[in-house]
Amino acid sequence: MSTADRGELPLPDYDQLSVGTLEHRIRALSAEDLTQLLHYEHEHADRPMVVQVLTARKHQLDQGATPSGGDPAAWRPEQAGQARGGSPVTPTTSPQPMSPPPHGTPDQSGKPKGNMQRP
Repeated sequence: MSTADRGELPLPDYDQLSVGTLEHRIRALSAEDLTQLLHYEHEHADRPMVVQVLTARKHQLDQGATPSGGDPAAWRPEQAGQARGGSPVTPTTSPQPMSPPPHGTPDQSGKPKGNMQRP
């Protein structure tokens, strides 16, 4: 039995979802949707952690749990590498300049402490 292609899966961008995100998204799916995802997963990547999460949720539904509200198709997967841009630090929120550490910095040698005796 061949499963549907990616466009017919109950979760958009299913292949790009992390296990943690998938675990939350599947809470709104029916047992039939989970069966479809399990078939697809077994035929494609067959990732053990994903299979475990899908199977556990399907077992919960089989035991009487109900899907949570919401539309999983309306959710968007996380987008890695997209920064908001700009720095939230302003002159009023930046820390005060500090003195270099007592051992010095690469371009400035340290200063001996006054209470230390030299040999």
